[in-house]
Amino acid sequence: MTDILKYNRQAWDVQSENAESPWVQPVDSAAINAARNGDWDVILTPNKNVPKAWFGDIRGKNVLCLASAGGQQAPILAAAGAMVTSFDNSPVQLTKDKLVADRDGLDIHLVQGDMADLSCFDDACFDLIFHPVSNVFSQTIRPVWQHCQRVLKHDGRLLSGFMNPDFFLFDHYDIEAGGPLEVRFALPNADIDLLDQAELDKRKASGAALEFSHSLDDQIAGQIDAGFVIAGFFEDKWDNAATPLNAYMPTSMATLAIKTNGI
Repeated sequence: MTDILKYNRQAWDVQSENAESPWVQPVDSAAINAARNGDWDVILTPNKNVPKAWFGDIRGKNVLCLASAGGQQAPILAAAGAMVTSFDNSPVQLTKDKLVADRDGLDIHLVQGDMADLSCFDDACFDLIFHPVSNVFSQTIRPVWQHCQRVLKHDGRLLSGFMNPDFFLFDHYDIEAGGPLEVRFALPNADIDLLDQAELDKRKASGAALEFSHSLDDQIAGQIDAGFVIAGFFEDKWDNAATPLNAYMPTSMATLAIKTNGI
């Protein structure tokens, strides 16, 4: 395990234990019961519901929730009738999926690991992969797409959310402290390269996970190069209180990709 992977695992464990982030709050039983009755929605990005057409009929389908543990999407999709595997770097986040599964009688297979290494899964074993905004925490993402292509069946679907690369032009910690909204960094970039050791130590002491921006070439062309056709796309914004960039641009986006070659 790399030092970065280990650190981000610990950071997300702490965030999940503190239960302050919206991404670590398990859904309630009412949401699970509604999903069992066909009334459900999930998100790949902060706000917009994923179009139902992107899923097709998921009942009885093998679904991989990739780097999306936290007691939210995996339980909803399981309640909607999918056979779900939840794969995540954070064991504490995985326990949130287990909590909902145990509470509401769901069957979710839990696996801990790195999103850029799905070697524990056989070829062509999943019908659909649900991968919300999380590759910002992976140092490299082309292997993510390549592994997704391998483990999906022919015509399998990859639903992915990711940050708008332009988000990382700005120093958001400085903005939150009252600094100006101005371009600071070249793209792509990474916390480990931008920050001096003192600032990096401060960031780590706060419990924040280390982030990596990725180019659209890696995000979108990376999927195409791995053997996918992009069949759907939308952009999304954060809550208005989260960042002043909402007044100027969408901060995230999502794609529906279909596996078209290989196994």
